Amino acid sequence: MTTTTVRSVIDPPVAVRRWAPPVGAIVVAVGLWWLTTTVLSAPHSLLRQAAPQRVVPAIVDLFSRGVLLPDIGISLWRLVIGLAVAVVIGIPAGLLLGLNTTAERAAAPLVQFVRMISPLSWAPIAVAVFGIGNEPVIFLIAVAAVWPVLINTVAGVRAVDPGFLDVARSFHATRWELITAVVLPAVRGQLQTGVRVALGIAWVVLVPAEMLGVRSGLGYQVLNARDQLAYDQVVAVIVVIGALGFLLDVVARRLISPERPGAASYRG
Repeated sequence: MTTTTVRSVIDPPVAVRRWAPPVGAIVVAVGLWWLTTTVLSAPHSLLRQAAPQRVVPAIVDLFSRGVLLPDIGISLWRLVIGLAVAVVIGIPAGLLLGLNTTAERAAAPLVQFVRMISPLSWAPIAVAVFGIGNEPVIFLIAVAAVWPVLINTVAGVRAVDPGFLDVARSFHATRWELITAVVLPAVRGQLQTGVRVALGIAWVVLVPAEMLGVRSGLGYQVLNARDQLAYDQVVAVIVVIGALGFLLDVVARRLISPERPGAASYRG
């Protein structure tokens, strides 16, 4: 038997090597979850309701009652609108600051100040201005998601090879042609990274934002289940939120493949 044949017999298939670590980690996590909530918790503890053997039927029950799907739909709709607002604001602002050194120096202190404020700190103002409904939720998502888009756009513009800009100017390119033909293609990787980071932040902010008096969405379902002391449903919705967030990130990785991975840091 040749060495190659021996190695092919001993080495596990590629699929096993790829999927064994994450599957093993999930099994260990579920085992610890079961041990904590079923074995180590007190007999009358609320943790017993959060055990996996109670949460899985709760998820099935929520779906069968037609509760989760409409809330998932409205949450995703708010996420998309808020993220779109962040992109529409963040990219032009990032291009302006990246292409204009004076504007960047002037705006840097304000950008650093405002972006360090927790998006949820704006919740009372959002409710006061927009009232109860979709608008304050979308506003908070946009406030949270705009900064990764803006910061990565600025960093991308600053990283553009000045020679490309000089060549474009030598051909008497207009400002608009300079942006569309040179700058935007050059910063595509940074823009993609910024949008993906913004997506993750927006999803995290979405759930607490939906606890601001709206009567729909995944955040509302968490509060609703808590008010009923149905902690199996609370954890069930939390599991659904985590699973959807994971799927959103997978889709973002498939659709957005940045040339230069990793988010850049804004330097004023």
